[in-house]
Amino acid sequence: MALNTPTVFNASLNFRLNWEGNFRSLEEGVESSLGNFAIMASSVDEVVSKLRADPEMVREFRAAYGIEPDRTSVLDAIATYERSLVTPGSRFDRWVAGEADAITPEELAGYQDFKSLGCITCHQGVNVGGNLFQRHGIFHPLGSPEPVLLRVPSLRNVATTAPYFHDGSAATLPEAVRIMGFAQLDRVLTDQQIAGIVAFLNTLTGSYRGQALRPAAVTPRNGGIPR
Repeated sequence: MALNTPTVFNASLNFRLNWEGNFRSLEEGVESSLGNFAIMASSVDEVVSKLRADPEMVREFRAAYGIEPDRTSVLDAIATYERSLVTPGSRFDRWVAGEADAITPEELAGYQDFKSLGCITCHQGVNVGGNLFQRHGIFHPLGSPEPVLLRVPSLRNVATTAPYFHDGSAATLPEAVRIMGFAQLDRVLTDQQIAGIVAFLNTLTGSYRGQALRPAAVTPRNGGIPR
C-alpha cells in the first residue's frame, strides 16, 4: 500500500528511516528512493552518468571530493544535504533550555497531559519520537491495518505536516490526537485535553535557516507529497 510520506526534516535524528524502519542510513534511503519506480524511477548509476555529463557538476564534485561523481560521492552528497535539514529553536527547545516564558500556561498544561496520559512513552528523545518501533491500533483500529509494526514518527514540526498517520487518514492535528488517545491509550480524551495537547504540539515547530516552518498545502492520504 502507498504510505503517507514522512517529513525529511530532522530525518537524520531518527534511528531508522521510513514508516517501516527498513533503512538504517540516509544513504540506503537515498539509493532506494532513486530506484523506486513510484518515486524517482531512476538509479544511482543513471544519476552518476548525468552528473558526469555536466561540466559544472564535475567541477563541483572535484572541488568537494577530489574526484568526478561516482556512486559513493553522490550518495554521500545527498545524505550530507539531508543531515543539514534540522530545525532547532522551537519554543519547546527554548523552554527546555531554561526560557521559562517560551511556552504559555496552556501549552505547559498540555505538556503535562502529554506526559501523564502516556504519549511520552513513545514520543521522547531528541526528536520527540523516531527512536523505537510500536504496533498501531493497540486497543482500537488506527487507519489501515498494514503495516502492523511502525517506526514511531517524530513530533517535531508536527503542526506543519498534515495529514497524519501512516496512511494519512487524519486530516487535522486535533483529530489525530483524539484518535491516538483512543487507539493507543484506550482513553476518550476530553476537548480540553485535546486542545491542551495540540497547544503543546504547536510549540515543537522549529526553524530552518532562521525561518519558522509553515504548514504545507497537503491533502489526506496523499501517498507521497514531500515536506
